[in-house]
Amino acid sequence: MRIGYGRVSTDDQNFALQQDALLRAGCSRIFKDHGVSGRRADRPELKKALSTLEPGDVLLVWRLDRLGRSLAHLIDVISELERRGIGFCSITEAIDTTTPGGKLIFHIMGALAEFERELISQRTKAGIEAARARGKRPGRPPSLTPEQVAHARVEVAAERSTITALAGIYGVTPLTLSRAMRRS
Repeated sequence: MRIGYGRVSTDDQNFALQQDALLRAGCSRIFKDHGVSGRRADRPELKKALSTLEPGDVLLVWRLDRLGRSLAHLIDVISELERRGIGFCSITEAIDTTTPGGKLIFHIMGALAEFERELISQRTKAGIEAARARGKRPGRPPSLTPEQVAHARVEVAAERSTITALAGIYGVTPLTLSRAMRRS
């Protein structure tokens, strides 16, 4: 069975172009998300479409950006379909994983996505090392000052206050205060 999925980001956009293309491609059922950003992970109609698919079926989209938030997300979704024995077809980009050529294109995309993730990781590590070399401490600044942590330690040890009460005073969660007390 050929199942279609389409998405429009705003309610003002028209789904007709996608629907026409999916119908011409032979979709027997089409799932549509209206007014849903591609960045959202919780797209109800996409979830329904994915749960409807069975081995041997093919998921079709008008364009790749209708399905995935990023190249990495696309790779994850299509890989999961492949593991389940389900094909994938993007009409505009002419990618069809039910054919040898489509599988090749998909695997090249996957390799490029992995390469991109590695480059990002290397750049991030290099940036952190460069910041440390300049004497900077990368990351989020501490929520509590050393004085606050020392005061909390004294108050809790003397049983004059609780971690929960002190956390409320300092505007942090009890877990944050407990961790800070353990670290110092």
